[in-house]
Amino acid sequence: MILTTTPSIEGKTIKQYHGIVIGEAVMGANIFKDLFASIRDIVGGRSGSYEDELTKARQIAFRELEQEARNMGANAVVGIDLDYEVLGDKNSMLMVSMSGTAVTV
Repeated sequence: MILTTTPSIEGKTIKQYHGIVIGEAVMGANIFKDLFASIRDIVGGRSGSYEDELTKARQIAFRELEQEARNMGANAVVGIDLDYEVLGDKNSMLMVSMSGTAVTV
């Protein structure tokens, strides 16, 4: 499966458009991650726990997008758009959402 943010794939011809596909993942951050992240904010540095959650959410969203494309009979997704949002009363949830066009090349 070819996944790309570009509207076409160099050297390939799009033979069929199958439609829009979407992948989403919502991850919660627990109180310990929030505590350690706030300490990091004070002393500086990167928050490894949040980076790990972000990576997991992105991987889940990519898998969902790819699976939906496969179910449509596609072998590639072009024009992928990736968005990150925080949700919840205290912004304690992270959402990764992506969409693209499933195609056969």
